[in-house]
Amino acid sequence: MNNILEKYYQCFNDGSYSGMLELLAEDVVHDPCQGAPRKGKQMFKEFLQHMERCYKEQVHNPCIFYSTDGKRAAAEFELTGTYLQTDSDLPPAKGQTYRLRVGTFFEIEGGLIKRVTNHYNLQDWLQQISR
Repeated sequence: MNNILEKYYQCFNDGSYSGMLELLAEDVVHDPCQGAPRKGKQMFKEFLQHMERCYKEQVHNPCIFYSTDGKRAAAEFELTGTYLQTDSDLPPAKGQTYRLRVGTFFEIEGGLIKRVTNHYNLQDWLQQISR
């Protein structure tokens, strides 16, 4: 059984962004919940660097599903985090903590992650950090 997503989220929780990048195809596509897709491993790396500056997050209790052919997968989990540094035009960061339910969809090809699509409730996050 393929366990690439278990490795991906373990690297995420360990703060091993280099480990995450090793699991991605060079032409990976990252579809964020908001905004334009990012194409290529370099853009994903820049995204991770941005996230590391602005947020400290952990994935809890991931429930991971693989298609029978191993080409698609999905994960649902709880994400806890701290908002460290103001992110662009979002509300000011003051160390606010948050908790979100997240769903992520993946395409897997040649043993590497080719697509990452994230979904979460942005309005819920905004309400949590605005309290």
